[in-house]
Amino acid sequence: MARGKIQIKRIENATNRQVTYSKRRNGLFKKAHELTVLCDATVSLIMVSNSGKIHEYISPSTTTKQFFDQFQKTKGVDIWSSHYEAMQEHLKKLKEVNRRLRKQIRQRVLGECLNDMSFDELRGVEQEMEGAVEVIRKRKVIRMISNQIDTTKKKLRSATEMNRNLREFDARDDPHYGLVKNGREDYESAFGYSSNGGPRIFA
Repeated sequence: MARGKIQIKRIENATNRQVTYSKRRNGLFKKAHELTVLCDATVSLIMVSNSGKIHEYISPSTTTKQFFDQFQKTKGVDIWSSHYEAMQEHLKKLKEVNRRLRKQIRQRVLGECLNDMSFDELRGVEQEMEGAVEVIRKRKVIRMISNQIDTTKKKLRSATEMNRNLREFDARDDPHYGLVKNGREDYESAFGYSSNGGPRIFA
């Protein structure tokens, strides 16, 4: 049974659209490979999905650059010049940013290149340095407080461990626990007086 004709329009469902893209992309690559083998042709395919992912097929006997070089020669156009000019412009901007950063480093770290600066610029540099010092001071205080907290926690854990060990100590292991010798290797009674004045005997 033959399939019905598919209406050529944008697939609204994102999942179905991605599945269709993958299937048809593989089909195109298969056809391109067949053309390369059967007809000894140079074929190049560049596809970009809606997610920005690039898929490329190029005949095994050539490279993408060779293909575009041949395209330029055949069509008599220069497709690299605009790209080269854009790269040169971008490089120029990066060099300018690098120059400014190097100058700022010399001004703020080494104290150089200050003669050409106006009073307002010098004041701005001073404020930036004061702000940087304040940030460093705050970080140092926070680090010191954090160290003190860690030390306190360690002492607390040690005290808690000692307390637990003392609580777990069993006095029954030592029959003389709590008794004080009087120097004659025996123990005697001792008299005491309670708050109401009556005598009491303690072991």
